[in-house]
Amino acid sequence: MSDVKLLYFEDDGTIPNNPSLPVVFYPRAFQEAPEKIETIFNRNDWTNSWTGDVFDYHHYHSNTHEVLGVRSGRATLQIGGEQGTELTVEVGDVAVLPAGTGHKKLDSSADFKVVGAYPGGVQPNKKTGEPEERPYVLEDIQNTPLPHNDPVRGKEGPLLTDWS
Repeated sequence: MSDVKLLYFEDDGTIPNNPSLPVVFYPRAFQEAPEKIETIFNRNDWTNSWTGDVFDYHHYHSNTHEVLGVRSGRATLQIGGEQGTELTVEVGDVAVLPAGTGHKKLDSSADFKVVGAYPGGVQPNKKTGEPEERPYVLEDIQNTPLPHNDPVRGKEGPLLTDWS
């Protein structure tokens, strides 16, 4: 597995992002076996998994962290809201988004598919940065518990260190 990259984002006034936890990006984590992404996530207690696409509008989850593993194709995602970073992802890449982190798909290949999952199988809410969400989501983000396992490497993963 290639080196893990950490991406930090500040609150932009619309998308809160996470005040203390970075996005953890694992390039090519499953490049050799993308068909195993969901199995490994689930084994590491990142469950309530799904396979599909990423919405083409900014959204985030205030009540849970989310892992996205690229099963097929490639895409450009915008992470962190309108002022965030464009991140090109391809087969085998994994991104762990802490609660509050905005994300949307800018473009993709026709065969782009991701596997998404949540620590402990939490049912994610979906927030879009509407002003009326603001008073509640900041507290939700702060109260979201840290996961017990790294979705890729379990008890030995860098997420546990990077988010401690």
